[in-house]
Amino acid sequence: MIHSDEDLEAYLNKLERRFERTPDGTYLVGVGLGRPPAAVRLAPPVVVVRVTIGEAPKGDSAAAARLYRFLLEQNASSLLHAAYGIDGENIVLSAALENRNLDINELDAVLADVDLALAEQLGKLRELAEQQS
Repeated sequence: MIHSDEDLEAYLNKLERRFERTPDGTYLVGVGLGRPPAAVRLAPPVVVVRVTIGEAPKGDSAAAARLYRFLLEQNASSLLHAAYGIDGENIVLSAALENRNLDINELDAVLADVDLALAEQLGKLRELAEQQS
């Protein structure tokens, strides 16, 4: 169970995840070289894991449609614990886990899902986003 930031930090340490804690209590967890960090934060009643991928396309071009289709396909076929979405102007990959019965294996599974998604999909996402320019 995660009841405090210290509990979350202890889980990250047990998982041997490299991280940096920001003043607001967010943990920036490394998920691979050349990849944006995962922001992990206790926000009762959940622990939120989130990665900002980049700017979402503006307008309704064919290139934007291809990118959105790719995101939805990944949500349906490749992601188990996390999902892509749009938050304001940004594409994000996020997950939320209920903190009061969260065990270390669940947190590990979510972070592994994010790791794998970024390793396999970030290049394609960047390629599709560049077609917007």
